[in-house]
Amino acid sequence: MTTAKKAAVRLGFKTGEFVVYPSHGVGQITAIEEQEVAGFKLELFVVSFAKDKMTLRVPTAKAASVGLRKLADGENVAKALTTLTGRARIKRTMWSRRAQEYEAKINSGDLVAIAEVVRDLYRSEAQPEQSYSERQLYEAAIDRMTREIAAVDEITETEALKKIESQLAKSPRRASKAEAAEAEEGDEDLQEEAA
Repeated sequence: MTTAKKAAVRLGFKTGEFVVYPSHGVGQITAIEEQEVAGFKLELFVVSFAKDKMTLRVPTAKAASVGLRKLADGENVAKALTTLTGRARIKRTMWSRRAQEYEAKINSGDLVAIAEVVRDLYRSEAQPEQSYSERQLYEAAIDRMTREIAAVDEITETEALKKIESQLAKSPRRASKAEAAEAEEGDEDLQEEAA
């Protein structure tokens, strides 16, 4: 194998491939390069995060330990989307503690854990406003999830966001006040017919 060929594929990663770096989300490997640091030759993945206008260099030997991974497969994406339709599981602990847990899930890079944060912090128009910190965490989680689903399904981020929002709308507690009122009217009509 030539050096150029060897440099193009490392640990199953190759240049041009989209990957997930846990604390930054979806990026693209633009190159695999060698640099000399303190007299040692170091091989690095150059990961570009276009949306954040950031480039990260990850030593190939440390890629696994920092959590660099390939994009989620279709099964994982389906599991994450299904997670969104579940009932929110909000612990009865102080907000600061929950916020730390949500932050840890977002930075884990695990698509299903990120989906749990989106599910738990989502608010429909019929629900009360979120606090600033809740909104920030929700935005971070939905952005990570949107980017990964868009990259996996090879669709735009707008299309991925619509996909996520349609799943959130299916959740049991998401019915708007109008839908709830219609359901109650339907129940009353049925009761009158039965009488």
